[in-house]
Amino acid sequence: MGENQHKIEWRDGVPVSVRFDDPFYSLADGLTETEHVFLAGNDLPARFRGGFHIAELGFGTGLNFLAALRAFRRSNCGGKLHFTSFEGYPMALRDQIAVLDRYPDLPIDALTRPEGSDYVLHVIEGDARRTVPVWDGHADAWFLDGFAPAKNPEMWGVDLMQAVAAKTASGGTFATYTAVGDVRRALAASGFEVERIEGHGRKRHMTRGRLR
Repeated sequence: MGENQHKIEWRDGVPVSVRFDDPFYSLADGLTETEHVFLAGNDLPARFRGGFHIAELGFGTGLNFLAALRAFRRSNCGGKLHFTSFEGYPMALRDQIAVLDRYPDLPIDALTRPEGSDYVLHVIEGDARRTVPVWDGHADAWFLDGFAPAKNPEMWGVDLMQAVAAKTASGGTFATYTAVGDVRRALAASGFEVERIEGHGRKRHMTRGRLR
């Protein structure tokens, strides 16, 4: 296993990052969390259209991508969904498939092919603080899904949030499970209108916003 490849261990049926000692998704139900936080938080699937572009900090298991693709297909809007994810420590495909086995109705085969008839997937490996600023794309919606700010602070700093804002299309949005004050202030200072709303499961609050 490569130096930067993400090692996981299982705790009570939930995959946990060895590097960050943090679960990859909700202890209750990761798919429901994704739908509440990242899809509904970005007003999806209502905003979907052909060519819609989602960008993400932290690809992890690929759950967010697959949930978004399933929602895109169900929206019947036509065209392709573009999904770009910035991942510093990629997980082995065999581990991703093992994690996602509990969600058999997700299009898991999309993880093995970077492009299909209705999607384009691009996972950019490396430190997001360096890769996001030089990305040549702009996202209609951001999924900010790094590990918890207390355990993975470099994914939530002002400089990276400013880069996220600079790579957001006009009227673009973001959503994240965290409502930590420093993160909300960094996003607000970067040009987003920031809103704290009800979170998922045990998390009382989450954060979403729109580029001013």
